Amino acid sequence: MPSFDRRQFLALTSSAAAGSLYVTGPSAQASPMPEVDLGERPQQDPKVVVLNPHGRVPVSFIIDDSTCLVNMGYFCLPQFKEAWPNRKNGAYDKPWKTWPREIPDSFVREFGEFCNEHGVKGKYSIVPYPACVGWLDRSLPGWSRRDLRASLDLVRKLMLPNWDIHPEMISHTRVIDIKSGRPLPQNADGSYWMENGGWCASRSRDEIANYIAYALQLIKNLDLPCEGFTTPGGFGNPAKQHLSKGGLQAIRSVLGAEVPHYFKYVVTNIAHSTQPQVEAARGISGDAAECIVNIPSCTGDYLGTWDGASPNPTAETVEAHVSADFQSGRLVDVIRKGEPACFLTHWPGMYANGTGIAFNTFKETVKRLNAGFKDRIRWMKLTEIARYWAAKELTEITLRDDIVHLGAPFATKGFTIEIPRTRPALTLRQSGTAHRLTRAESVRELRPGTWVPSGDAEAKRAIVCFDLEKGETTIAPT
Repeated sequence: MPSFDRRQFLALTSSAAAGSLYVTGPSAQASPMPEVDLGERPQQDPKVVVLNPHGRVPVSFIIDDSTCLVNMGYFCLPQFKEAWPNRKNGAYDKPWKTWPREIPDSFVREFGEFCNEHGVKGKYSIVPYPACVGWLDRSLPGWSRRDLRASLDLVRKLMLPNWDIHPEMISHTRVIDIKSGRPLPQNADGSYWMENGGWCASRSRDEIANYIAYALQLIKNLDLPCEGFTTPGGFGNPAKQHLSKGGLQAIRSVLGAEVPHYFKYVVTNIAHSTQPQVEAARGISGDAAECIVNIPSCTGDYLGTWDGASPNPTAETVEAHVSADFQSGRLVDVIRKGEPACFLTHWPGMYANGTGIAFNTFKETVKRLNAGFKDRIRWMKLTEIARYWAAKELTEITLRDDIVHLGAPFATKGFTIEIPRTRPALTLRQSGTAHRLTRAESVRELRPGTWVPSGDAEAKRAIVCFDLEKGETTIAPT
């Protein structure tokens, strides 16, 4: 997939897509996701189709450039200006000195409470050495240790468990020498190596893995759960193979996460797929399977400029996400395709220097999304989406004598499949124990341990929902 700039307000495509609200498309991507090694794939009988979790479209909200207290817009902009003084369109010629240096915890609390009330889940970055201001696991000059501890405690108590925590590399500005902990020195031409620049171009997989691992260790030092990372801007663009496999190497070594994931890419064309891409899969038939899941966003940052300087008007921006009649908008188009609808903003842009404009846009978008699609979507964290897609792509599925056999390298909740049905009842067998599945009233009533006919009452197929265990599962007609 092309490397889109996440810091732009991207135009909404006008075409509407027809299709099921519940079934995802084929596993192959319609858009050119990065050409990396996908690894192993199992046998999957085409008569058995893996659907969306609980028969609903996954929705998630992705927040970039967030951290504790530090307003990344204020502190990043002058560093970007120094690194790239000739950037076109005056991207860094803004009155940053007039902006607040802090995004207060009161705003984090207001945001988190709204999200908890409306069921929002997603990813929240914690930049561990924000713009080289200070180390969150040590001290943050300009704020007291008490302030820093309180801010971290707020993230732990309010944002968890509905949000995944990612490092967005180390500083989000200057590349850090991980041996000394200091920014790399100025280059001979007067420029600086920046994390969202081209530093990765000449680096080996181990070098990139070690850099990611350093960032992950800082998050681990903060006692924050973490199973993935976010790339700042163009980090990894010249070395996408190394980013994928190096990221897997780093997450497994530092955090031990079973199903690592990362966020980097944005897909904005309705003709292209927004399904996650399961990469570098190995050992899927044994007890030590591994992979990393690449989860894209389906929008750029519609709320405004990343730095908070220019929030977009609320009414038209909500319409760009979800129209008032629920018939158009980028999220509507993706939901109609039955594919994950992850949408995006940047934390300084959400705060918008305290104006409240972008936050109001977000709130209205969430309310409209829930009002129009409450029974068709399922809010999920990226970890949950990653685990589901790893199971979807890597579970062996065979059909013998009307019995569905599944061999799963990873467990996941709410696994939902459509299967042939030859008798009026179905039995699930896992870990040597058999359970008769209950018939639900409709697809929207699906819960683990239930099934519904697919189509009309005389249909010869069934949609089954259950919690998939690692190892062997069978579903048999009874």
